[in-house]
Amino acid sequence: MTEQQQTASGTAVPPMPRTPPPAVVPPEPPVRKDRRVLRAVLRWTAAVVVFAATGAGTAYGIAALQRTDIPGLATASDGRWDYPEIIRPPLPSGSPGPFAEDNPAGAHHADLRALVLPAPASATDDKALRGTDGWLATEDFLAEYARQEDRKKFGQQLTEHAVRHIAARGWTTRDGTHTRIYLLQFNTAALLDNLFREGIAPYGGPAYQVREAEESVHDAEFPTRARFDDISYSVYAESKPYGAEQVRHAYMRVGDTLAVIVQSRKGAAAAVPFQQTVVLQSELLA
Repeated sequence: MTEQQQTASGTAVPPMPRTPPPAVVPPEPPVRKDRRVLRAVLRWTAAVVVFAATGAGTAYGIAALQRTDIPGLATASDGRWDYPEIIRPPLPSGSPGPFAEDNPAGAHHADLRALVLPAPASATDDKALRGTDGWLATEDFLAEYARQEDRKKFGQQLTEHAVRHIAARGWTTRDGTHTRIYLLQFNTAALLDNLFREGIAPYGGPAYQVREAEESVHDAEFPTRARFDDISYSVYAESKPYGAEQVRHAYMRVGDTLAVIVQSRKGAAAAVPFQQTVVLQSELLA
């Protein structure tokens, strides 16, 4: 046959088209995992270990979950609260995070009011901490401290180190635990470092005793693995014998921001929700 084939009746049939070779598709590049996500998973893995140990050996199968999967998980066995999904507010365009190399001031460029941890499910809001437009007056923050001379001295230190503003939130859960969170922002991380060097939150016990607490000491129950590498912590618990309530509180130095977390409860303040609150507030600020 020539370029055309003949049918039995003599009709010419065009030749079959050649099938083109399959296209070579380059393999897709491997997906790079976000280092921040990996770090969050590791931190939450450590936190889960912490909660398991505090819960007297209760077993958990959630060590590999993402950070945002864990806060909303309520389990009756370990005492964790049912927090909403924790999402950092977006940074202004071109603004670095507080620990970026090109941010020597350690500044939090996101709105500080959006960095305060939200209340867990079914908690009653503490309206007294809402302030004006979300900003709390310095004297309202200082009311957290028991002695007038402490409030006066601490207030003077805050003025001298140029505290810019204070965002706060508080709530009471069904078990009667009253939580207060204060975020104090300074002009630079160096100013906050200077304030810490003046001894407001030493290791053994706080320089200024919070109200409702007789005596607070270093909280030995707060584990090292629940701490973030870039954050400095001073964590306290009211020692026995305490009065009608027990108080736990923590100071966290995060770049240009000082976080103060206070939890009190009639009888005893549970360790697990306190640790959970500190870890989640750390994640929002880091």
